[in-house]
Amino acid sequence: MPLLQSMVHRLDPTLDGERLTLTAAPQSSEQGQAPSDDAVMTSLVGALNDTYNTKPKGWGRFAEEGEHAGPLAVWLRDYLAGDKRFYELSVELAERLTKQLQEQLSVSGYLVVSHQRQGDTETLLIALVHQREGIGIDRDHHAVPAAQLNTSQLTLAARINLTQWQSEAPNAQYVSFLKDRGGKKLAEGLVALLGMEEGVDAPAETRTLLKAFSDYVESEDFDEEVSREKTDTLVDYANEQLRRGEPMTLEELSGLVNEQQPKAFYEHIRNADYGLSPEIPPDKRTLSQFRRFTGRAGGVSISFDSHLLGSSIEYDAAQDRLIIKQVPKQLREQLTKQD
Repeated sequence: MPLLQSMVHRLDPTLDGERLTLTAAPQSSEQGQAPSDDAVMTSLVGALNDTYNTKPKGWGRFAEEGEHAGPLAVWLRDYLAGDKRFYELSVELAERLTKQLQEQLSVSGYLVVSHQRQGDTETLLIALVHQREGIGIDRDHHAVPAAQLNTSQLTLAARINLTQWQSEAPNAQYVSFLKDRGGKKLAEGLVALLGMEEGVDAPAETRTLLKAFSDYVESEDFDEEVSREKTDTLVDYANEQLRRGEPMTLEELSGLVNEQQPKAFYEHIRNADYGLSPEIPPDKRTLSQFRRFTGRAGGVSISFDSHLLGSSIEYDAAQDRLIIKQVPKQLREQLTKQD
């Protein structure tokens, strides 16, 4: 992951605890770093991206007008056009964030702003990193206090897919931000900073996609082994996109799920009108709960998606029996013919 630009500023509450203050990095820090320092910074940004990818997020795009519109889109255009220095961009971001979060004094820490490239995609990451006290060993082999950045715990961060934004693709969700249940105020502050309007609900869209996939597998009547392979393909693709910080594309997923008929799953989604967006940000929590229960014994073979348990399928542990409330149409027709 080439790191194109990076800058670190510090946010702290005043001694009286009444407001938040910004200590910007010295302008000299923009002149470049030693190779060893640059490698450490690259490692830091990589760790932050890895943590960010695992967190629940909100998605959207820049608001072009109205109360949600902000100056960030203009600043970014100036920066990418070469009319604004990265240092200036990062300070403007830090100043605006400080104003937005004046009442959130717990957000003190180091604000990392980085412009990075991965493959053909360029992104801008904004992340507030907290410092924690640790223990290190000095040159004399003595234990000494050692402050560390806690890269595994983020409460405030956002990422902009600059490449996707510049492509001007309609309805593209190129802005994401951390959206944890316990950090509603922080999320609201980020939305205001970004000047964005929320779009896709990642958990809901992911759940709908998994429902569409289950319906597709059932309609095609794949055997147990093929169904498991296709489930693994979907989950692997979703997790890879999650790791890369990119959305799932329905057409690409369709080709992976059924290589012989690459459009089949995509057409199933469109024909059934699930209302899914062409690109869906994967939700880690929803994906982690998705798996198939399978079993075979005494001439009986059963396979179903875990999310059906408790709704259309119930398990009575006391009598060790499975209750199917909605019998598949094909099976029902076969049973009816036996009467």
